[in-house]
Amino acid sequence: MDISPILFWNAIITLVYLPTIYSIRQNAQAIDRLEVLVNKTREEIPKYYVTKQDLHKDIERIFDRLDKLDEKIDKLIGK
Repeated sequence: MDISPILFWNAIITLVYLPTIYSIRQNAQAIDRLEVLVNKTREEIPKYYVTKQDLHKDIERIFDRLDKLDEKIDKLIGK
């Protein structure tokens, strides 16, 4: 069996080309998967945080309750 230079060159190119294409394809799939995960994270993060208005309202309610408790304690003590 005579191995011609063209056949030899095709075999070398194939042995270099196939793993390169395979790794590029795997990296592209991993990047696509990561993009999906990042987008889901961007959508889910606001669920866990409170807006400034909501925080302000909640703090005001807490302070109102504390003021009422303070008034009741003052009445009990007799001041």
